[in-house]
Amino acid sequence: MLKVFLADIAPKNLSKEILQDRMNELENLVDTFWWLVILTKIQRKDQPDFKTYVWKWKLEEIIQEMINVWANLLIVWNVLKPSQIFEINEQLRHASEKAWLKDPIKARDRIDLILKIFEKHAQSVEAKLQIELAAIKHMWPRIFGMGMELSRQWWSSGSGWWATRWIWETNTERMKRHLKEKQIKIKEKLKEFEKMRELHRQSRIKKGLAIIGIVGYTNAGKSSLLNTLTNKGVLAENKLFATLWTNVGKLFLFTEPEKWIWKEVLLNDTIWFIRDLPPKLIDAFSSTLEDSVESDFLLHIIDASDPFIQERINVVNEILDDIGAKQHRVLVFNKIDLINENKLSEIKKIYIKEDCVFISVRDEIWLENLKNKIISLI
Repeated sequence: MLKVFLADIAPKNLSKEILQDRMNELENLVDTFWWLVILTKIQRKDQPDFKTYVWKWKLEEIIQEMINVWANLLIVWNVLKPSQIFEINEQLRHASEKAWLKDPIKARDRIDLILKIFEKHAQSVEAKLQIELAAIKHMWPRIFGMGMELSRQWWSSGSGWWATRWIWETNTERMKRHLKEKQIKIKEKLKEFEKMRELHRQSRIKKGLAIIGIVGYTNAGKSSLLNTLTNKGVLAENKLFATLWTNVGKLFLFTEPEKWIWKEVLLNDTIWFIRDLPPKLIDAFSSTLEDSVESDFLLHIIDASDPFIQERINVVNEILDDIGAKQHRVLVFNKIDLINENKLSEIKKIYIKEDCVFISVRDEIWLENLKNKIISLI
């Protein structure tokens, strides 16, 4: 089991509550792999260090603490530049050698960790292709650091500085070409899935089926709702990023129960959202996110017990706006079984002008209200 040290560099005006939430979220990401978080460190700085992001004295402190407790991996919440992650790993390598550690301590940023989680949860061919594309987009700017690593390997060969530089550039360019070719091939394969998805959408339109998108911040209960309403049986773990592809389920609604008249609608459970995801990662999943754009309306699932409800709503809304999903959104506050009456009344008062529904998927509370809301909108 890896022993993990978490670090976060945050501006001074960031509230303690938001800062703690960031660290809790990062710890939950680590928990996906059953790794052990043994230490955390927060540095309050409005400007990160240009060379290593973490300021020198703080990084030295972190490295020493990691050596003292035999930590294996440093994960930084922030998105680091290629040169910064390279420099941190260099300092970790030197410190590991000095401490006679068998395996050098490694450093990764939050996006590296998220990509690893993507890889773990990917099951469909399309999801695997999208994750590979996301990894390439993330890796592309880091070739500079990889090139420096290659050059260091040749430095001791005695070839001279000019030869080292030539080999470094050659290997870097070779890697760039390889990734560019790989990216083109992946996009071509993803286009095939896009065409298939478009055919399915056209078929549903011809049948007159309403298509409803389920969106929300990760771990809000989207997959659980789909399972409850449609008996789809998709994975619904209490883990971040448990769903990485679109699941479609059929929901049968009795529009006129006394006459036994019912209507069939389709529910699309799309992928997660989380704060501060780089646009290039979102872009890699554009084909899957198309299902949100093409839906007739959206059910925005929200964890009612979350202390940062508005922040989560803002994150989801910003991403939906970025991908062009402009249709009507219903705020579905889930997990009301976890809050008291006062909290529920407070939420209703805050969002009184919004189109809202309040439910508990786990205890199946007020699900009929949600079904009635869907009927009214279709």
